[in-house]
Amino acid sequence: MQVINKPFQEVPQFSSKDIAYATGANHLKPFFKYEVTLSAFAKVMEDKKLSSAQRNVLADALSEQYQGLETTAQVSANIEALRKDQTFTIITAHQPALFTGPLYYIYKIISAIRLTQELKAAYPNNEFVPVFISGAEDHDFEEINHTQLFGKQIVWKNDEQGACGQMKTGSLSDALATLKEILGSSESAQATFQMIEAAYTSHDRYGDATQDLVNRLFKDYGLLVANMNHAALKKQFIPYVEKEIFESFSNPLVQKTQEALEAVDFGAQAHARDINLFYLRDQIRARIEKEGDEFVIVGTSYRFSAEALKAELYNHPERFSPNVVMRPIYQEITFPNLAYIGGGGELAYWLERKAQFEAFGVNFPMLIRRNSAMWVDKGSRKKIEKLGLEIDDLFQDTEALLQHFVKANTENEINLKAEKEALEAILLGVSQKAKEVDPSLEKKVLAENAKILNSIAALESRLMRAEKQRFETSLNQIKGLRDKFFPNNGLQERHDNFLAHYIKYGHDWFEMLLEELNPLQEGMVIFVED
Repeated sequence: MQVINKPFQEVPQFSSKDIAYATGANHLKPFFKYEVTLSAFAKVMEDKKLSSAQRNVLADALSEQYQGLETTAQVSANIEALRKDQTFTIITAHQPALFTGPLYYIYKIISAIRLTQELKAAYPNNEFVPVFISGAEDHDFEEINHTQLFGKQIVWKNDEQGACGQMKTGSLSDALATLKEILGSSESAQATFQMIEAAYTSHDRYGDATQDLVNRLFKDYGLLVANMNHAALKKQFIPYVEKEIFESFSNPLVQKTQEALEAVDFGAQAHARDINLFYLRDQIRARIEKEGDEFVIVGTSYRFSAEALKAELYNHPERFSPNVVMRPIYQEITFPNLAYIGGGGELAYWLERKAQFEAFGVNFPMLIRRNSAMWVDKGSRKKIEKLGLEIDDLFQDTEALLQHFVKANTENEINLKAEKEALEAILLGVSQKAKEVDPSLEKKVLAENAKILNSIAALESRLMRAEKQRFETSLNQIKGLRDKFFPNNGLQERHDNFLAHYIKYGHDWFEMLLEELNPLQEGMVIFVED
């Protein structure tokens, strides 16, 4: 296996915002608290405090969630370790995507596990626990109901509403049948399918099934998979929810930060509302809004007076769900957390939160860009080599890559640059003479010159098209490779599912990733199979 590290700046598929934070741009420093270095964690541990009572509530909640799950001694030990003051977490999170969704779901988890290993080596007197928060309260069903495997899409069809984690697993039967067919009949594929099927059919609710699946995949690494929709955890969140509802606390803070970010060309991400919370019931996750003296649950018949809503909060805190603006606060008051690992888009949201955290009196964690990776299989590597290309070439736009290939391989001269430059000199001379004879002719002559140059450019394009026909087979292979590694001109990690690699390598694939993916090191990691 060959491993290539490609700097973020050399990956055009990453946004400028993503690259800015990942490379520590100076103009973003006012919006985060800690530099992303191993030594900076000493200060984060000093700043992060969680009471024994909070730690016990957390450990008890996780113990309850893990009842009935097949787990490991390391997972159990990590849950108990959370009760101790010297134990801290590293968190990543994602929506409960079908069969884990895109590859970066896995890369996030690997990044968190690897970071805890790095921290344990640097701070041996402390314990560090990797945590994956599965966003069971998310209600964007169309974002989580599909996955891509071997070029085919698997879709979960379901008419339920509300939080995805509360949806029933019975409707997954068709998606599971499709998965089984696509995976094939190899011994590895069958064993993998049986694991996935067991996770999804052992639970009535999708959130529990997702927690089970991720646990089955990563329990050997001590990963804790947390569902934040838990009454005991939400009870600790009550003071922050109350402040948000009755004081519209976050909106002005976030808006002010967004204005400051826009001043450095880093546009707003989240739409902060007066109340950044949802009301959560079976089949319902709807916004809370104030209308006059009452609070309404948008799109439902629920209406509350201020007193009634406060009573509802204290009696049923599990019915109050944070949106993207309040979710980080909930996470950080719940866990003894040092760092959040996320993608560029996620971290852009977090950069809007620092002042909000300070106002709530909650420590702002270190923000770390997750690892990005690309996987080049053996067959594709051979095609790339046979075409005389480098892997770096594939990062170009498709048309630019095709032209690059034709120009590098043609025996004919199809570049008319020298001819165009010579013609431009001649036409300039004609324009000058025409101007001397009659200044009114200048515009007409310039227009004619432009037509001539456009005709030459069109001729050059025709020469390129004609030459492309000679290389049609090779160019189609290049297009196929480009589409495979950059589907829809995006990144492989945002499209393909991990199962293609898992049925080939099993848990060894995780070991390969852990060996190379260190979130404290910048750049995309490219794995090339021998």
